[in-house]
Amino acid sequence: MLYLKNIKTIDNQGQLYPMEVIIQSDEITYLGQNLSQLMTSDCQLIDGQGGLLVPGLIDVHVHLREPGGEHKETIASGSRAAARGGYTTICAMPNLNPVPDNKATLASIYNSIQSDAVIDVRQYATLTKELTSETELVDYQALSEKGAFAFTNDGVGVQTAGTMYEAMLAAAQVRKPVVAHTEDNSLLYNGVMHQGDKNEHLQLPGMLALTESTQIARDVLLAEQTGVHYHVCHISSKESVRVIREAKKAGIRVTCEVSPHHLLLNDASIQNDDANFKMNPPLRSEADRLALLEGLLDGTIDMIATDHAPHASEEKSKGFIESPFGITGIETAFQLLYTYLVKEGYCTLSQLVSWMSVRPSEIFDLPLGKIQVGGLANLAIFAIDEKTLNDKNDFLSKSNNSPFIDWEIYGETIATIYQGKIVYQR
Repeated sequence: MLYLKNIKTIDNQGQLYPMEVIIQSDEITYLGQNLSQLMTSDCQLIDGQGGLLVPGLIDVHVHLREPGGEHKETIASGSRAAARGGYTTICAMPNLNPVPDNKATLASIYNSIQSDAVIDVRQYATLTKELTSETELVDYQALSEKGAFAFTNDGVGVQTAGTMYEAMLAAAQVRKPVVAHTEDNSLLYNGVMHQGDKNEHLQLPGMLALTESTQIARDVLLAEQTGVHYHVCHISSKESVRVIREAKKAGIRVTCEVSPHHLLLNDASIQNDDANFKMNPPLRSEADRLALLEGLLDGTIDMIATDHAPHASEEKSKGFIESPFGITGIETAFQLLYTYLVKEGYCTLSQLVSWMSVRPSEIFDLPLGKIQVGGLANLAIFAIDEKTLNDKNDFLSKSNNSPFIDWEIYGETIATIYQGKIVYQR
């Protein structure tokens, strides 16, 4: 039994109020105040230190790198890093080696998850064999039966409309979402950062925003035809927001996510050839950043997902041209967004919790995202009144390729509880 006291949570009006919680096994059994009389001799007390209690965060877009990239991250290190960030459920992308495009590989990954993960890790399967867009489709029925969370070729865009159409039909048959990294290779022109004034100043090849938005425009019409749940990864441009907004108005079953770095940074944030600012899609203009924030606030964008993409330090030390795309993000996403969006008045705390827990749960049909008696005890406590420094030496990830190192942040994680067990405590 766990007894949580000295905590506060958010009511339906967005107001904070004191709360105590008793957990037995993996379930919340009591919510209220002054619950100490219900403690038993074997009860473990957790002092929340006046922190904020929220449902465990859910991230539908992370890279754990195992198998094939264990020098960057592993299931063990990535899940511990997620727990430090307040996450209790994460969904791992399939750009691995070997890729989970068959039952045996997917089963092997789940065996590793079962033995090594400290939280709930759900694995994506690929849309096509070998994660390429011009080859045969995977066996959607077999992979669904083996536990595939959804289907995606994240890391590469599906270049052929016919391939995406067939993939959507197959996914719709097994009632699984198609999750898309949208990128038209014919519009890339070897770009490594956003096409604008900044890339010209740094003399680096630019990436057109059209490479993302044109594939979304194609895909929403395919989704309308097939009836599949189509979810767009890490949108970054105002054009993408506009296309998705119009698709939703038309009744098309499309959802999407935005990453913290696209909400907090723009291409002007890049001061030099520092690959810790290199990600795909890239940081775009201030107009794009503001459009993303507007899209979150008006419901066009459904949720926030980190796209946690760890790389070893030596890999990210080679500048924009030679370094791989991607940054870490899962350990401090809530803290950064609370500090620079909520505290700055751009959104409410209730909205942030919804985007990071409630909405992912609703959209992907997970029985999570709530604090209620009888519900699963997946919870996080954040010290929202305390200021700390984002110190890379505190990271539990194997990598620290982040543009947010040494930023001041509020909301350090006090504790994370997964299925009634403490999986992180500061």
